[in-house]
Amino acid sequence: MKLSQFKYDLPLDLIAKFPAYNRDESRLMVLDRKKQTIEHKVFKDLINYFDEGDVMAFNNTKVFPARLHGNKEKTGADIEVFLLRELSKEQRLWDVLVDPARKIRIGNKLYFGDEDVLVAEVIDNTTSRGRTLRFLFDGTYEEFKETIYRLGETPLPRFIKREVTPEDKERYQTIYAKHEGAVAAPTAGLHFSRELMKRLEIKGVGFAEVTLHVGLGNFRNVDVEDLTKHKMDSEQIDIPDEAVQIVNSAKDAKRKVCAVGTTVLRTLESSVSTKGYLKPFSGWTNKFIFPPYEFSVPDAMVSNLHLPYSTLLMMVSAFAGYDFLFDAYKVAIKEKYRFGTYGDAMLIL
Repeated sequence: MKLSQFKYDLPLDLIAKFPAYNRDESRLMVLDRKKQTIEHKVFKDLINYFDEGDVMAFNNTKVFPARLHGNKEKTGADIEVFLLRELSKEQRLWDVLVDPARKIRIGNKLYFGDEDVLVAEVIDNTTSRGRTLRFLFDGTYEEFKETIYRLGETPLPRFIKREVTPEDKERYQTIYAKHEGAVAAPTAGLHFSRELMKRLEIKGVGFAEVTLHVGLGNFRNVDVEDLTKHKMDSEQIDIPDEAVQIVNSAKDAKRKVCAVGTTVLRTLESSVSTKGYLKPFSGWTNKFIFPPYEFSVPDAMVSNLHLPYSTLLMMVSAFAGYDFLFDAYKVAIKEKYRFGTYGDAMLIL
């Protein structure tokens, strides 16, 4: 497959700027791969497609306020720092992206907060935009994290062109988020409300929780036409024993295993036995899924509608089938579905 095959014309007004008023009342397009049919539903209708013994796998990562606004020493120039990955708790070392990057050199000090309560020193230039910062902070680690939380902003993706609001702090987080470490939300999970989760539980649907700390690699442009040459950024994953037992028992019983989102899809497919069963794993994955691809673990998935050229679109097209998915996207545009992070959803069976 080539990059150019993942182009389509998306009207900008279909990129959702705000979430649906209620989490489970966004629209849901249901794709049946066997019958090649498309249905139009509301997200909470999802429950009608699952029965007792089926399993939904969720990503329980938690987004932290990773975007900091500050100033450069001497010039006072505005800079934005995006916290990517904590390298050392003791030394307060972080891998970050800096914007504008060209003016930031090793040795520069950056100041955050009105009273310059947080100071960082640039100690390494890792890539054209990436840097390593050491935060110069005397207090405890807990006080340091509190300061980051106070100064940081909810890291909405750049394609949502508006100011961040206080509501985003809650809505750009799944209701089952537990383990902090993501700089982007696992968006398919944003549609699940407490009421819908309870109703699924009462119906006998099992829940398996895995963790993938979503990095900015999800939004990084693919800049090679030949997709086999694209390298995904590594992301940290954890597949605990409990999730493995829940998923593999469902597979043995010939029940549905549904991946809630592309992050879960990647996680499940990153640790598979030769017989197609899920294996426990804790570490890193840089798995890049694009068509054609034979899936081993999930046989259903929930996904948002993704932007052109994105690795997320490639992954979903591998699952749904390239032609079927692109036909469905044409229908979605005609029917004015909302695309992107805060947009509507698809259930692919």
